[in-house]
Amino acid sequence: MATEKNSSDISKALQEHRSDAYMIVGNSNNADMYYSTHFFASDPFAYIQTKDADEILLVSEMELGRAEIESRVPQVRTLKDCNYRDKIRERGDPSIAYCDCLAELLQKHGARRIAVPRDFPYHIAQTLKEEGFSFEAIISPFQQLRARKNGSEIEMVRKVQDACNLAMEAAVGMVHKSEIVDGKLNYQGFDLTAEKVRHQIDITLLEHGCEAEGTIVAGGKGSANPHWEGTGVLRADESIVIDIFPHSKKSRYFADMTRTVLKGEASDRLTDMYEAVREAQQAGIEMVKPGVNCREIHGKVCDIFEEKGYDTTRSGSGTGFIHSTGHGVGLEVHEVPFVGERDAILEEGNIITIEPGLYYPDVGGIRLEDLILVTEDGFENLTRMEKRFIV
Repeated sequence: MATEKNSSDISKALQEHRSDAYMIVGNSNNADMYYSTHFFASDPFAYIQTKDADEILLVSEMELGRAEIESRVPQVRTLKDCNYRDKIRERGDPSIAYCDCLAELLQKHGARRIAVPRDFPYHIAQTLKEEGFSFEAIISPFQQLRARKNGSEIEMVRKVQDACNLAMEAAVGMVHKSEIVDGKLNYQGFDLTAEKVRHQIDITLLEHGCEAEGTIVAGGKGSANPHWEGTGVLRADESIVIDIFPHSKKSRYFADMTRTVLKGEASDRLTDMYEAVREAQQAGIEMVKPGVNCREIHGKVCDIFEEKGYDTTRSGSGTGFIHSTGHGVGLEVHEVPFVGERDAILEEGNIITIEPGLYYPDVGGIRLEDLILVTEDGFENLTRMEKRFIV
């Protein structure tokens, strides 16, 4: 069940904000909720940590047995313990009755000044304010804890990236095995479409306990839009950006990888763009180690692009390199630390992407992305998929 030591101790942050407790209300799709409780439930529940690092989980009575077994939180309370049904009869409103249950728990632990995440439900905060509680919305104190992965978390991410690698191999394999018919890619007698490639990616991921939403298979000039998912027939002599960011259905941890491939003949411009992206990415990866400022990695990537005559974010351009160099990956596909223009010092246990790209609407896009673990004295690349443009 629960461990004796609170491995998610945020009491220092609560002391800094002069708060009596931190409270989250939501379901397990909330990364902080899942991280702090290790409990999965699709319906909303509540997590409270006091300034003394005591933790309480409030669930429905139907979830009690499972919460006691699966959750890492030592104190599990139910709505029945708080006489929820009686409160509904008194209040005539289940939502207000639920707030009364939260108020009862907070009062029992002497908590009046409550810190909450910035996306905390407005109705609950307003109702509890009327009952005498004060609230401060703060940056999640779990962000930095989540950024430093322990050994088991690293292995969970590694497994997802292995599945991602297999899915990418399957996707690139379809492009490689296709034939060119009237300028279009033809796979096993049919037009090869972005949808068919995505379908194969989904099947491969599911076979390995993972799933993904928003997978990008973007061909041609449309790939100059970095987040266009892509649709329709894939064509010869055009770049195809494939970006897969799956998560494990069991562990909830994400991975991330991008490759850009082309079937046919690449123009000189596309070839030059690909080589520039590859050089910039390699330079960024080689800078990764504890103590390095992410802003310096981003700056190096921009330097390389600008030296080669490409536009970057530093000049405010709408084309060329128009996004940050990377981001943290864990229970969210985008989490701290972010590898961009803001200061962020890398620490051992961070898992980040390095994913420079170039985007020009008249020709298309190129992006390469690897998943990098920050080790004690450097880095480990968790991405095994080769980088080959013309397939």
